[in-house]
Amino acid sequence: MAKPRWLDEREAHLWRSWLRLNQELLSILEEQISREGGLSGADYAVLVPLSAAPDGMLRARELGREILWDRSRLSHQLGRMEKRGLVVREECAEDARGAMVRMTDAGRAAIQHAAPGHVAATRRHFFDLLSKREVDQLTTVFDRVLANLEHNDSSERVRDSHGRAAQTPRR
Repeated sequence: MAKPRWLDEREAHLWRSWLRLNQELLSILEEQISREGGLSGADYAVLVPLSAAPDGMLRARELGREILWDRSRLSHQLGRMEKRGLVVREECAEDARGAMVRMTDAGRAAIQHAAPGHVAATRRHFFDLLSKREVDQLTTVFDRVLANLEHNDSSERVRDSHGRAAQTPRR
C-alpha cells in the first residue's frame, strides 16, 4: 500500500476554507432565495436550466445531468414542484420511456422574481470581493479541476449488471 501524501499546513488550510466557503455560501444563497424569492434551493436549481432551454423544456435525463442529481432525487423534486404548478412532466415524443420536463408560466414567473435577488446576493457575497484578475485565476483553476473530475468520472464510472454506466448520486 502506498504511503499517503498528507496535506501540508497550507494545503489543509485552503481545503478547509474551501469546504467552509462552499457550505456557508450555498446556505446563505439558499436562505436568500427562500426568503426573497419563495423558492427552495432545489426549486431554483431545477428552474435555472429550464429557463435557459428552448421552450422552457428539457428531457428529464438531461436536466438531471445538468444539475448533477440522480434520477430518484430529481423525480421527487419534480413531484413537489408539479404540486405547486412550477413544472409539468410530459411524455417524450421520440422515446416513450423518456420524460420531458416543462417549466410552467408560474415556474417562469417564480424564477424571474427570484433571480435578481439571487444574482445580487451572489455578487455581494462573492464577486464584489474579487478583482477581475482573481476571477480569471479562479475560473482557470476551477475549470482545470472540473475537467480532471469529469475525465476521472467517465473513466472510473461504475458499471451496472448490464454493462451500462451506473448513475452516481451527486449533491
